Amino acid sequence: MAGERGITRNASYNDGMNDHLSGLRYAQMIQQALMPPAEQLSSLLKNHFVFFRPRDIVSGDFYYAATSGEYIIIAAGDCTGHGVPGALLSILGISFLNEIIQIKAVPRANRILNRMREKMMVALNQKGVVAEKKDSIDIAICVIEPMHGIIQYAGANRPLIMIRNGRIKEFKPDKMPIGIAPLEERSFINHRIELEEEDSFYLFSDGFIDQFGGERNKKFKSGKFREMLLSLQERPMNMQLKIIEKTFYDWKGSNPQVDDILILGFEI
Repeated sequence: MAGERGITRNASYNDGMNDHLSGLRYAQMIQQALMPPAEQLSSLLKNHFVFFRPRDIVSGDFYYAATSGEYIIIAAGDCTGHGVPGALLSILGISFLNEIIQIKAVPRANRILNRMREKMMVALNQKGVVAEKKDSIDIAICVIEPMHGIIQYAGANRPLIMIRNGRIKEFKPDKMPIGIAPLEERSFINHRIELEEEDSFYLFSDGFIDQFGGERNKKFKSGKFREMLLSLQERPMNMQLKIIEKTFYDWKGSNPQVDDILILGFEI
């Protein structure tokens, strides 16, 4: 009887694990359905790639693409946490962006982030109390103006990297999240960049940079990340993706993946 009870207990445990994995797989399908498919990105951008690797099936990182009149909106977000909690925040973030973009107004990158922050604080009932949880979203957003040769950028703790004529430039974000700011809450800054032929742009979370690996089992770090992007400029975007993927897995080796990973590269 003891053996039978043991078998029953193991079977229940396995059934529970299978149900849990099935639930995560279904949540993954829903989350992926909310993010733009490759066909949509291809219709909006000259060339692009997405390197997207959730740590735990579902992801706190997300990417976004939409149009508003003649404008194209591209974003990459990194939510507090990973797995199910991060994924729930990412769905909130995508929903907020959809609501904001549907308002028929001339889109400004910083105004979108300002409005997104307001919605996040209301949704999570954030009042600025010291003891409350500081769930938030870090995000970089670009508004492309094809008719004017302009790209707008605003960032909540996430930068934009531009590579032009073999030189790299990083546009710094505001040191504030989408959510309650612990020190100061102010309007996000809107950067306007005049486009040139062959410009390349990169939006990304911090997952790749923070990955441990290499001979000394250290973080990849931002300097090495920038060098990697700069070294790829003679390659088309689809080849850049393959090299980035190989670089990541070679670096990681047998180490566990420490966070969700997202890199969105594009040319206009």
